[in-house]
Amino acid sequence: MIIVSNTTPLIAFSSLQKFDLLKKLFGKLYVAEAVYHEATIAKKEKDNLAFEIAQADWIQTVKVKDRLAVDVLLDELDLGEAETIVLAKEINADWILMDEKKGRRKLTQLGLAKIGTIGLLVKAKEIGLLAEIKPEILTLTDTSFNLSESVINTVLQQANEL
Repeated sequence: MIIVSNTTPLIAFSSLQKFDLLKKLFGKLYVAEAVYHEATIAKKEKDNLAFEIAQADWIQTVKVKDRLAVDVLLDELDLGEAETIVLAKEINADWILMDEKKGRRKLTQLGLAKIGTIGLLVKAKEIGLLAEIKPEILTLTDTSFNLSESVINTVLQQANEL
């Protein structure tokens, strides 16, 4: 299975101190150069994430070939999101890990399969990698991760934690 990740899910799992769950879920992840840069160089406050990515031999950074496609997407998305989408198309990814609303909307328009951090937490619980997800969701919402009360309730109900 080929999985391409944008920056936010990497940041989220690192902040939860559950970065290894991504490896357990997928075995290998691909990230575009812009995502690697965002996660390691541009975000000084994300030092732990920079270290985790540098140590993760299961994350492969790939240079996007179609710069024109990236430039077209930059009208609507940031560089990391644009490169993530183009890379996913170039390597025929099965799934794209993305949380940003605009990026997810574009993935839907393009017919590409996506899953976000919350969906990944649900999957991890379903396959027995997490006993519960409520503490993780509450930790994320205490940081800068924006989730509405109705989304939280829906997810917790789906996970039999409400």
